[in-house]
Amino acid sequence: MKFTRQASANWKGTGMEGVGTVSTQSSTLDKAQLSFKTRFSDGVGTNPEELIGAAHAGCFSMQFSFLLNEAGFTADNIDTNAKVTFEDGTITTIQLELTATIPNITNEQFQETALKAKEICPISKLLKTDISLTANLL
Repeated sequence: MKFTRQASANWKGTGMEGVGTVSTQSSTLDKAQLSFKTRFSDGVGTNPEELIGAAHAGCFSMQFSFLLNEAGFTADNIDTNAKVTFEDGTITTIQLELTATIPNITNEQFQETALKAKEICPISKLLKTDISLTANLL
């Protein structure tokens, strides 16, 4: 299976005083606010690290569910929290925290499946991928 999804960002002004928005193809995010405040302190809006955390938590949860189903289990509930740490201009760690309710699974099966999901989740793999860039100046 192959597909492409789109998201876009717009920024106006300087890094500290400027403002921006992000939008997604699905329109779940439609000109959601970005700013220095929403990234480095508190403010209304989102930021790249938060979006990476949401993408990683969602992707991991889905991957975990697929693996559970392959092993004959169905989760009643899966909650994943992703803590993204930004330090000195770099994302240094992402800590996934999983809590799930899964009937009839042993702790050993649960731990093995969760570890495999972490390893093969497409967003986990993305952190090791090649990145290409097309830049157009208007």
